[in-house]
Amino acid sequence: PGRFDRQIRVDTPDRPGRKKILEVHTKGKPLSKTVDLDRIAAQTAGFTGADLANLVNEGALLAARRGLKRVGTPELEEGIMRVIVGPEKKARLMSDKEKRVTAVHEMGHALLAHYLEDADPPHKISIVGRGMALGYVVSLPKEDRFTRRKGELMAQLAQALGGRTAEEIVFGEFTTGAENDLQKVTQTAKRMVMKWGMSDSLGPRSFGHDTDNPFLGRDFHAEPDYSDGVAEEIDREILRIVDEAHQTARRVLTEHKDELERFADILVKYENMDAEQLERLMAGDAPEDVFDGDAIAATEAAANEPDPAEADAPRRDEGRSPGSLRPGFSTE
Repeated sequence: PGRFDRQIRVDTPDRPGRKKILEVHTKGKPLSKTVDLDRIAAQTAGFTGADLANLVNEGALLAARRGLKRVGTPELEEGIMRVIVGPEKKARLMSDKEKRVTAVHEMGHALLAHYLEDADPPHKISIVGRGMALGYVVSLPKEDRFTRRKGELMAQLAQALGGRTAEEIVFGEFTTGAENDLQKVTQTAKRMVMKWGMSDSLGPRSFGHDTDNPFLGRDFHAEPDYSDGVAEEIDREILRIVDEAHQTARRVLTEHKDELERFADILVKYENMDAEQLERLMAGDAPEDVFDGDAIAATEAAANEPDPAEADAPRRDEGRSPGSLRPGFSTE
């Protein structure tokens, strides 16, 4: 059948591109007037066109299940979370002790994301399980980035170690919940040393082959192109980078231990927290005002949304009733 002589790589869309794709997929759907597609696009860095279509569909289905007349920002943001980590598993019950450990773990990630200058700020914090995770923190970059500085990578490592470090500080020991975090930390530190030339002692050099044989699997590699002595130095540098990130995480969380424990207790009670709520708590607002007030405002906003059928229906006589129009989603 011949061969492919030309390979074309299609990158994921940037923020303006994601907004245009969202406009296509939301066309004909009754969106709330408060929905800002640019804000949704900002939260979906790395999403493909198919991912964006999926999140819109998830948001529309969720709005229908909730009996809403229009798809709002909460439904679209939940669609984002379902694409990233899957639906919530509220049926998974944790003991009070395990719930607090999870809250401390996630708040450790969140506080480092907030306080480290080079880290991506936290967008959402939750102890409601999704997929295999008992909880999660979603951090979003302020803008699309195609490269990373060393300082940004070190902040990323410290943030990833924040959950385990928070457990150490609060409980004096840590759980197995950091398994995925440690995998990411090790992989990133290894790439910093072996691929990106970010080792002080080894300098701007690249080690290892990128000649994976597709028939033998990605884990099958040729012999290393460096000596045993260099391999030992690579290990030492990886350990040094990880230890430096760990010390950064410990220093920041120790300085903010009061916030760590107080916000973790609040997270246990309310289960979910977004960036605005975290900022208000840091400003000294009472948890009841932050969370209960937001819930009341959201309910009132949904109740005041006009019926899309009534809002969009053509009227010849304003004095007459439009009839028994059926509210809901367009089937077009």
